[in-house]
Amino acid sequence: MGLAVLTDRFRQIEPKLLLAVDGYRYNGKSHSRVDVVAQLLDVLPSVQHVIHVPGPDAPATPPAWRKRLGWDEAIAQAAALVFERLPFAHPLWIVYSSGTTGLPKAIAHGHGGIVLTHQKTMALQHDVREGDRVVFLGGTGWIVWNLLLGSLLVGGVPVLYDGNPAWPEPAALWRFLDEQRVSLFGCGAAYIDNCRREGLRPIDFVPLTDLRAINVTGSPLSAEGFRWVYDSVKRDVWLASISGGTDIASGFVACAPGLPVHAGEIQCRELGVAAYAFDEQGRAVVGEVGELVVTQPMPSMPVFFWNDAGDRRYRESYFEMFPGLWRHGDWIRFSAEGTCIILGRSDSTINRYGIRMGTAEIYRVVEALPEVGDSLVVDLEYLGRPSFLALFVVLREGLRLDDALVARILGAIREQASARHVPDRLWQVDEVPRTLTGKKMEVPVRRLLLGTPLAKVAHPDAIANPRSLDFFVRLAAQIEPLSR
Repeated sequence: MGLAVLTDRFRQIEPKLLLAVDGYRYNGKSHSRVDVVAQLLDVLPSVQHVIHVPGPDAPATPPAWRKRLGWDEAIAQAAALVFERLPFAHPLWIVYSSGTTGLPKAIAHGHGGIVLTHQKTMALQHDVREGDRVVFLGGTGWIVWNLLLGSLLVGGVPVLYDGNPAWPEPAALWRFLDEQRVSLFGCGAAYIDNCRREGLRPIDFVPLTDLRAINVTGSPLSAEGFRWVYDSVKRDVWLASISGGTDIASGFVACAPGLPVHAGEIQCRELGVAAYAFDEQGRAVVGEVGELVVTQPMPSMPVFFWNDAGDRRYRESYFEMFPGLWRHGDWIRFSAEGTCIILGRSDSTINRYGIRMGTAEIYRVVEALPEVGDSLVVDLEYLGRPSFLALFVVLREGLRLDDALVARILGAIREQASARHVPDRLWQVDEVPRTLTGKKMEVPVRRLLLGTPLAKVAHPDAIANPRSLDFFVRLAAQIEPLSR
C-alpha cells in the first residue's frame, strides 16, 4: 500500500506502536519501505515506539526512524504471560473497509464474537481438524488473514506463503502446497481463473495427497473454474466457494462437508446466519436476484466503528436500506435447495482480482494531480470474469489526455496507492455525473456500461447534470457489455 492509503487508515486510530519492515521481495526484486515508513511517521504524531523488523535485504545501517527499536531489542527481555478476564464484546482488533465513499471504516470486532464465530466457521463449515495445515493466499490487509489465524482455535496449523504465487514459474504455489502437505488451500477466484487461462494442470506434476479442500472467495467463481479444479487439480478435492466480508470477519454463505458441490454455486448459508435475498420492496425472494440481507444478529458483527459518534456511520452502512436489518451490499440469488450465487457488489466497491478496494483511494491520488479536475472510476468485474477497471477524468481547460498524461496518472496511482489500483483504461470526459447532493454516480455508470438501459439506471430529475450521462450511453453502445 502507498502512503495515502496507509495514512487514511492509521491516522483515524492514532496508533501508539508501529511494527514496520524495512523492505520486502516480490517477483525476485527487492523493494525498500524505509522512506514510506519515515513519511508515515511524519503524519502519525501519536506513534511513541517503532519496532523495526528487518526484511530480507535489510540495510547495513538501520533506518533513522524516530523512536526506533530493533526487533531483537524488543524481545530481549523475558516477560510473564498474563491473562485478563474481559467482557465478551471487549474490542479485539480493528480492520478496515475498502473506503468506497470516503475514509475506510475502522471496524472494531469483539473478542467473544470472533472466537465463537471462527471456531464455528473453521471446525463446522470448513472441517479443519487437529494438525491440518492451512494456506490462505492473501495479504494481511485482507480479512482471510484473520480467518487463517482463526484456524489455530481448532488445532489448525497456518502455513504462510509470501510473494507472487506464480514466481519464479506458474506452478510454484502448487508445488509448495504439495511439499508442505497442505490440507486446506484458500485463494481468490481470480487465482483459479489465472491458472485455468495459463493452461496449468497440477494433477500432472504433483499428487497433492494431503489436499482435502480448496476454498475460493473474493469474487464469484465461474462454473468453468469449478470444472478446471476437478479436471486439472484433483478429482476428489472438496471445492468450496465462500462469501463473507471484512465487516463480520467470516462468511455469510459458505460450505459444509456433508453437502453436494454444484458448479458455480455456494453450498449453503453458514450456521447461525439468517441470510436472504431481498427485493426492492423488502421481501425475501427465492430464484431471483436480490440484496444480501441478514435478518438476525450475528456474534461477529462489529461492536462499533472507531471514532463514530452515536454509531451514525455504522447504522448508515448497514441498516438504512432495510431498517433494523443488515444489508451487506452484494447481489445474491438463492435456490429452493438453499444453494446460492453471488453476482457481485450492489454498491460501487471495486473488486480487483478478488481484492476489495475503494474508489476513494484512487480519487485521492488522481484528483491531487494539477491536470485533473474531477474523476470517476468503475469496476466492470461481473460473474467471475476478469476485472476491468475504467477511469474517466475531467481535465483542466485546454488539456487533452495524451500518452504522457496517461503515464503520469497511472504512475501516480501505482506509487501512492498500489499496482492493483491501476486502471485498465482511461477516458477523458467533460463532466462526471453527480446526484443532486453532489455524489458521484458510480453505480449508475457501472450499470450502464454493463448493459442496463438508461431508463432503468437513473431518473434525470435525480441528476444534477443529466447530460453528463450521454457519453456513457454512447460508450455502452460501442463495447460488449460483460453481462451478456
